[in-house]
Amino acid sequence: MRCVSISAVMCVRNEEAQLAECLGTLAFADEIVVVLDRSTDNSKAIAEKFGARIVDGAFEREGERRHAGIDAAAGPWIFEIDADERVTGQLAAEIVMTTRSSQADRHLIPVDNYIGSHLVRYGWGAAFGKGAYVGLFRKGTKTWGNQRVHPKLELSGVAGDRLRSTLQHYVDRNISEMFARLDRYSTLRAQDLRESWQATGVVDETLGRNVRRIFGRFYKCYWRRKGFREGKWGFLIALMAGLYPILSFLKATLEDE
Repeated sequence: MRCVSISAVMCVRNEEAQLAECLGTLAFADEIVVVLDRSTDNSKAIAEKFGARIVDGAFEREGERRHAGIDAAAGPWIFEIDADERVTGQLAAEIVMTTRSSQADRHLIPVDNYIGSHLVRYGWGAAFGKGAYVGLFRKGTKTWGNQRVHPKLELSGVAGDRLRSTLQHYVDRNISEMFARLDRYSTLRAQDLRESWQATGVVDETLGRNVRRIFGRFYKCYWRRKGFREGKWGFLIALMAGLYPILSFLKATLEDE
């Protein structure tokens, strides 16, 4: 029986257009676990061709999906990846080397984000992109929260060195997809807000606070995270980050669901 050291875990929903390309970069992993969340396309057949272990179900919340995959994994080391991401040869080699030698429990992986074919290095953050993520960790040291979007993380154990090789992340194909993602994220965030308000009986958000966030989050992405170095792309990312909280708040207060 093959000894499993690294389990690559991903969650997908109708990703047949890009799943094979992602799975093709995971040959370094000892096993691949694919969580199919209400998929109705050929994602399952594609994953099976790559020998993936399939977890099929319906998961409303991101944390549920993530933990379904982590729980099914056999390896002591978990590598989390999404269908729109690619592992380079350099990153694959570094992941293998790290799991063999590291005394730590988790490692940050830097990310190169692409919009279409355009590499955008600066300006990501404020819940609208990631410059790095805790993508390599020992099983049991990373816990996802119960939110529908951008769930909170609880990390335990010792943090190790940040990896040097980058993960390639193809965030959006174009500006229209960016707006669609903003719409989707803000709708899910609105559901989380309404649920929290109903549970606590306290509305802890205000219009004024979220208006101020537009400027604070824009400043964070455009200046502190150096989005200005990306020209118009950096401005657009900062704008999206600034609009996310106010759109979520307006949806939560003006819409029923």
